[in-house]
Amino acid sequence: MNAPSTDRGEPASHDAHVSPNSRLGLLLFVVYLVFYLGFMGIAAFAYERFASRPFGGVNLAILYGFGLIVAALVLALIYMMLCKDE
Repeated sequence: MNAPSTDRGEPASHDAHVSPNSRLGLLLFVVYLVFYLGFMGIAAFAYERFASRPFGGVNLAILYGFGLIVAALVLALIYMMLCKDE
């Protein structure tokens, strides 16, 4: 049996997944944005902090930059796991 379709020819079940998935994506984007704004805030207002070497002799700028990359990958994996299947 065919699922009822919307005006655009997509199955009606598609609409039930779009809103929660987009809200989840927006939430994860805001989480990443907070991390990124922290990085930019340090760069703009306390750039001398980036010269500190808090761990293993690597400066904070490099650690924070790699942290942003890892955070983006982790958030993408979380999004993939939590999105509802169609």
